[in-house]
Amino acid sequence: MATLNSQQQQAFSLLSGSQTKDAFDVSRESPALRQRYGETLNGISMLMARRLVEAEVPFVSVFWKGNKKLAEAKNCKSGGGWDTHGNNFKCLSDVLLPEFDQAFSALLEDLNDRGLLDQTLVLVNSEMGRKPKIGDPRSGGVKGAGRDHWTHAMSVLMAGGGIRGGQTFGTSDRVAAYPADLPVAPEDVAKTVYHAMGIDDLTATDRTGRAFQLLDEGRILSELF
Repeated sequence: MATLNSQQQQAFSLLSGSQTKDAFDVSRESPALRQRYGETLNGISMLMARRLVEAEVPFVSVFWKGNKKLAEAKNCKSGGGWDTHGNNFKCLSDVLLPEFDQAFSALLEDLNDRGLLDQTLVLVNSEMGRKPKIGDPRSGGVKGAGRDHWTHAMSVLMAGGGIRGGQTFGTSDRVAAYPADLPVAPEDVAKTVYHAMGIDDLTATDRTGRAFQLLDEGRILSELF
């Protein structure tokens, strides 16, 4: 209980501290920069992420908040996010990609302009890909133009943190269903993230003093650097 109380106190001190308050205060940014990111919840979240990086927060996550009302208007069958079970292509071109492209490009540009991109690994991923075959039974099949869940292949984007820009790594088969050349697994991505952080030794010790590996499988994707 003493340890728990101590950790709770640290958490409350962190949340109530002036440095934290300042980091979350996006009103300190110019109107022009806020407009560059896009004054949406997701755009301002990415701007806040840059402020947290600048405040030396070591790990920052931005979760995409879907616009359910807009998605329903476009018949995306998605709950507002990227889960496009219906009208996949229009939902991407008209709703999701314009907002993402604006905010994400602003984040990379902003980090670079402030000299932070080289020391910050930016990672964009999801829990799954989208089925290569068009048509989801839940939205009327092919006519509904949706794409169901697909766990065999997906894309991951990495930038900064020593990653060489302007490259792709690995390919899928001709219908984008399964990995073909240079397949990458989640454990490879994890080890690559650790490597970008300067952590290559993932050995830990249990309570008896025995050493074990935190991540037995996977390899560092050194070709990216």
